[in-house]
Amino acid sequence: MSLHQDEPAETGDREELVAEYLVAHPDFLARHPDALAAQRLQHDSGGVTSLIEHQVKVLREQSERYRIQLEQLIEVARENEQLNHKLHRLTLALMEAASLDDVLNTLQDQLRDQFQADAVEMKLFQAEELALEAAKGDGGAALFRDFVRTARPSCGQLDADRLAYLFGSAAAECASVALVPLVENQINGVLAIGSHDPERFHSGKGLEFLRQLGEIVSRALHTTNCPGI
Repeated sequence: MSLHQDEPAETGDREELVAEYLVAHPDFLARHPDALAAQRLQHDSGGVTSLIEHQVKVLREQSERYRIQLEQLIEVARENEQLNHKLHRLTLALMEAASLDDVLNTLQDQLRDQFQADAVEMKLFQAEELALEAAKGDGGAALFRDFVRTARPSCGQLDADRLAYLFGSAAAECASVALVPLVENQINGVLAIGSHDPERFHSGKGLEFLRQLGEIVSRALHTTNCPGI
């Protein structure tokens, strides 16, 4: 009776020893191909396949995952390269700007043509205006006081007051917006890029491009010595 009771435990111990040996000697089955070919694995569907066939299947699945990951990385790299080229062209165009109107017109043309923006607006504030309206808690500058202070771009949806201040009659058409702070010496302002697509500028979108854009535009405004700034 005790023999029958101990047998399952002994079988389990032997299996554990075999498993430990195979882990410690990963080349064992390679050195014993007959033993490898004799192994069988149960499918979820109930069928049986050899260990070699199972390993081939696993390797194919891994290879497919790696291929998809590689394609995704290549696509991201291609998009980043295109983005850098567009930003370079925009920078060159802004270098030709001689006035505030030139800067705004260049931004509107380039961002609409090169970056598929549906609306582009820029609001600039004098330091005194920003401080005064912020203290009173009203006015357009007060709406963006904290945004200008943090100097960090953002993407997403805006409330009705901010949309109306930035885009006027076109506010209802801007389902998502990218906000770019403009801060350079005495320059304080906001560059707003609107899209009809609510997912075009979502909150999870990368902000590095917008940060670089803000630095370029701020420097262009400073270089043109825009009045009132």
